Amino acid sequence: MKVDLLVKNGIVYDGTGGEPFQADIGIAGDKIAFINKVSDIRCQVSGTKAEKTIDAKGMAVTPGFIDTHAHSDFTLLADPRAEGKISQGVTTEISGNCGLSAAPLYKDAFEHREKDLKELGIKERWSTFEEYFRILTRKGIALNFVTLTGHGNIRASVIGYKDKKPDAKELRKMQSLLSQALDAGATGLSTGLIYPPGIYSDTEELIELCRCLNSSLIYTSHMRSEGKNLIESIKEIIRIGKEAKIKVHISHIKTAGKENWHKIGEAISLIENARGKGVKVTCDRYPYTASSTDLDTILPSWTYDGGAEQELRRLKSSNIREKIRKEILQRIYDEDYWESVRVSSVISQKNKWMEGKTLSYISKKMKKSPVDTLFKILIDEKLRAGAIFSSMNEDNLKKFLSLPYTMIGSDSSARSFSGPTRTGKPHPRTFGSFPRFLGKYVRDNGMMSMNEAIHKMTMLPAKTFGIRGRGIIRKGAFADIVIFDAKKIIDKATFNRPFLKPDGIYYVVVNGRPAVWEGKFTGQTAGRVLRQ
Repeated sequence: MKVDLLVKNGIVYDGTGGEPFQADIGIAGDKIAFINKVSDIRCQVSGTKAEKTIDAKGMAVTPGFIDTHAHSDFTLLADPRAEGKISQGVTTEISGNCGLSAAPLYKDAFEHREKDLKELGIKERWSTFEEYFRILTRKGIALNFVTLTGHGNIRASVIGYKDKKPDAKELRKMQSLLSQALDAGATGLSTGLIYPPGIYSDTEELIELCRCLNSSLIYTSHMRSEGKNLIESIKEIIRIGKEAKIKVHISHIKTAGKENWHKIGEAISLIENARGKGVKVTCDRYPYTASSTDLDTILPSWTYDGGAEQELRRLKSSNIREKIRKEILQRIYDEDYWESVRVSSVISQKNKWMEGKTLSYISKKMKKSPVDTLFKILIDEKLRAGAIFSSMNEDNLKKFLSLPYTMIGSDSSARSFSGPTRTGKPHPRTFGSFPRFLGKYVRDNGMMSMNEAIHKMTMLPAKTFGIRGRGIIRKGAFADIVIFDAKKIIDKATFNRPFLKPDGIYYVVVNGRPAVWEGKFTGQTAGRVLRQ
């Protein structure tokens, strides 16, 4: 028998959650041709010839990891190598999260994304997923790409960034755009209910849109609140799942803010009671206690109404700025808060020194109050500033990660160690989420068995998001495989030095072709657009 790649003597964790076994795996083309368990003499194939051979003795051999929460919609076009994800063992990622996807892009939604595309040097333009998928396929990508449809794209394409309820005609148009996206291969609908324009939607609007989904599709949500109104937000997503009769998924579940840490018990009880009553609720989480998003999320929600230009106009008005200041200080009364907010990215050269620094440090350096510093940064950067927020509890993080229905999602875009995506000081989850979970929490802290952990990162997300033939090692499955040393795997990226590769991952195979070989990138772009 002839195969393209033979993986010998590995300790196989097949993704099902079952006990590992020692086996040889043969790969022909993009599929697994055979699995020869060492314990089963009858299945052994003698005289196998292979173009390439990996001796995986003493190493774990697993399905490629599936990143359930990615934001690579545009960075993959700028740099298809996706080194930050590939180096972690991620072979498939689900993008289009938090209400923002690559399509549809019409009217205000198209105009709003123009700055992102120019900043990344992307020359192509498109409106639909069909057009976007063609561009992505033509360029070639290093990993497999699955996408949700962003509710923010749909709403902005129809209504813009106005704070208003859609009328019957507008709602039908939104449903039509969603249906077109699903027909093109999107795997469901996502919302970002703290961001414009999703923040302006009500529950009824979301239920009506979710009625476009069938039972194999999914609704995911960055909920309205992950802190003060966490419980109400979980109740909303459960209601949507129940009334629309669909699977629902809570993005990056957390208890944000010390005053909300105690809510974890009630949050988990709500989810488990709903699951017990037949509502299919799942979650994802990254293994860090700091989050990352746009710096302007500190502002009151009404400042976003009408889009970025209107938001900037309000910030530049001394009278309106004073109103914003008062609202911020009513909500944020602890001076230590500003020590927990770290600027991760800016676009101007003059403010590059701020990247990686806290707002507290920057404000002292500029001899301004933290709120005035916030305003100046947002105005200088035309709102295009990112931040990292340290607001979570380690014990709660462990509880969320240990839940059997919680998967791992990096909540990050695919970046590389050089080129157009090596900018700023992004959250280290971009380069360390999966090895950190396996090294720190599974191996060192004993949170769960390795086979359970691998299941959470492979077969469970494949089933949840309808990804067929992946997330499992079996004959006939697609050959997405990771080979690592379970004793050495660990993240290296830090908040000050995020662009660092993890340790312990030596081989990554995507659709039968090695993307990492003996710890080094091969430059292969064997990834595919996976349509529902």
